[in-house]
Amino acid sequence: MVIECAEEIPCNPCELVCPRGAITVGEPITNLPVLDEEKCDGCLVCIAPCPGLAIFVVDEAYSEREATVMLPYEFLPLPEKGERVDALNRRGEVVAEGTVLEVRNPRAFDRTPVVTVAVPRELAMEVRHIRLRRR
Repeated sequence: MVIECAEEIPCNPCELVCPRGAITVGEPITNLPVLDEEKCDGCLVCIAPCPGLAIFVVDEAYSEREATVMLPYEFLPLPEKGERVDALNRRGEVVAEGTVLEVRNPRAFDRTPVVTVAVPRELAMEVRHIRLRRR
């Protein structure tokens, strides 16, 4: 789990939804969230409610050459499993090509699907969004 919340604003949905108490914002509510990795089981419940789209899951052990990044995706159309996409960095620049492995959109995610994309392992901590190539 990676939390990249950089804004000290009144926000704590991640803390409220975490069933294991792995995320702490505390008082004041403008504190940046802190992840207790020992408590986190990677359930993904915190990703969708984050209004800043700042929570990701990175698995650098996916394969010898690739890692996976699970990220929130709030655009239509949704990507499809197997689809090739542009992997973007925090500035919106294309840094790699990725492959969509899964799109999770259960009711509990409140209409914010979580997309799992395979990317080159060395770029896993840089990839933070995707862009569809459909025209």
